[in-house]
Amino acid sequence: MQGAMVNNNQNILNDTLLMQSFSQQDSPLAQCQLIAKVYAGIENAVAVLSDLRANRSYIYSGGVGAALGLQMETEIDSIWEEGLFSRIRPDDLQSKHAMELQFFHLLKDLPIHERYDYYVNSMLHMRNAQEEYVPVQHRMFYIKNADNGSVWMALCLYNFPPQQVEGNAYFGRIVNSRTGRLSLPDRQQVSDILSDREKEVLRMIKAGSSSKEIAARFSISVYTVNRHRQNILQKLHVNNSMAACRIADAIHLLDN
Repeated sequence: MQGAMVNNNQNILNDTLLMQSFSQQDSPLAQCQLIAKVYAGIENAVAVLSDLRANRSYIYSGGVGAALGLQMETEIDSIWEEGLFSRIRPDDLQSKHAMELQFFHLLKDLPIHERYDYYVNSMLHMRNAQEEYVPVQHRMFYIKNADNGSVWMALCLYNFPPQQVEGNAYFGRIVNSRTGRLSLPDRQQVSDILSDREKEVLRMIKAGSSSKEIAARFSISVYTVNRHRQNILQKLHVNNSMAACRIADAIHLLDN
């Protein structure tokens, strides 16, 4: 069951991130690669740079990588680094993916110039070279956005926490680096992603109802139902109803 939840949240993030549209412009890859290399060197971190447009990642490993028993490729054709993920405690991995999904939706409502002020700071647990779970600090930044507003380049950093960690549970917060403010995404803001009618339509879609059945239930036309469907896909940044249902479940959009 845990494995299914982890895979579900990863699939949601995959649908959300990779289904964005991108405009044609010069690639920022070289500049972002340099940023990742510098972090890996200065902090001894494992730095993973993910190009969401190309669905490709670049991995740079400092001393933390060896301490965690990681043997990683330097480039992979995916935004998911399974070599890292396989060493994260399953519950923590599921929480990490859900947190990053909420972070993505938070940033999409912000002007591009303000997005760079925010990052996710998580405390999770990973197996080290001795196969023991140890606390690891994970930070996630979106360091480049496309001209049309799509999130383009993501940077994830894994290193050991600078101080002793109390407790054994996953802990995650969104940080405003400009102000130092720590917060979780506003539940009301998450709930308001869809209108009440769009939520009703999505609940029926999730239950397997056709557009004709949904139209009859709410005494509206099939054309109106299809318009609601398109609005739902657009707001959740996915390209099909199945992915929309997965996102809604992950962020508890249909709970009330």
